[in-house]
Amino acid sequence: MNNAIEVENLTKYYDKFLAVDHINFTVKQGEIFGFLGPNGAGKTTTQRMLTTLLTPSEGTIRIFGRDLRSESWAVKRQIGLVPEESNVYPELTAWDNLMFTASIYRVPHGERAKHAQELLETFGLWEKRAVKTENFSKGMRRRLSIAMAIIHKPSLLFLDEPTPGLDAQSIHSIWELIRRMNAEGTTIFLSTHQIEEANQLCGRVAIISHGKIAAIDTPERLKANFRRAQSVEVAFEGEVAEKSPGLESLPGVTTQSKVGDKMRLYTEDPSALLPRLIQYAESQSLRIVSLNMLGPSLEDVFLEITGGQMGVVGNESQEGKPARRGMGGSK
Repeated sequence: MNNAIEVENLTKYYDKFLAVDHINFTVKQGEIFGFLGPNGAGKTTTQRMLTTLLTPSEGTIRIFGRDLRSESWAVKRQIGLVPEESNVYPELTAWDNLMFTASIYRVPHGERAKHAQELLETFGLWEKRAVKTENFSKGMRRRLSIAMAIIHKPSLLFLDEPTPGLDAQSIHSIWELIRRMNAEGTTIFLSTHQIEEANQLCGRVAIISHGKIAAIDTPERLKANFRRAQSVEVAFEGEVAEKSPGLESLPGVTTQSKVGDKMRLYTEDPSALLPRLIQYAESQSLRIVSLNMLGPSLEDVFLEITGGQMGVVGNESQEGKPARRGMGGSK
């Protein structure tokens, strides 16, 4: 399979500060590729270099085989960008926003109206085409912003935090739009803080930490490599169980955290922990309401790789051990 993006030794300095440190990765044509990282990790800087908004200090970027530095204009015609903040013009109608964007992308005059109608119908905005976008909800503006980014039918779409602050219905609507565009052949580079969003949408994800690529793989393979992040989740009946004293000292428990009305106990051997939990409940005269074994989530992997803390009590955090890094490497 050919690559949509090829990055080699990509580096960015801000004066003496090294924001992106000689990273390497590829994005395959036709995939949804997730790019994750905590604030300050270099995620936004990397995306801005990929979309020509920043000039790299070192390294090369190729988009569909074209060098971004020497063939930027040809590359720009193949990509679309949905920025973190919806870039619609509030004083214009939905229709006029699309017409204006189509003119910027030099969509032929005879195709602009056709493309705009198709997009507005697809995104559920056709009935609102004559309404000024200052009267749109946040979800409607987000959908229109995506429509504006693909009016010229780009082969590669960059999405920067597409769903924060939206209600659940709007989020799932945008997820379905992303899946549909991908099914129709658009390669998607998704930069997000929403770990579950990446887990639901992406075929592969890259995690950047301290300016370096710490891991690249499918979500399921990343999770499979983190046995320590397996857990048992238990809920006890009654307020007396709120603090659940002594759970963190059960053999095999590495980390404990409270999740709503449940306690999550991280362990490398969930099956061995189950009978110990039952014995604990009996000794404390507690009734178990629910008891589940959980595999590691992508969020657990993300926190582990980037040095976050999965729970409130943990052997590694107590001993000052660093989080594991480099799992999966860069591809």
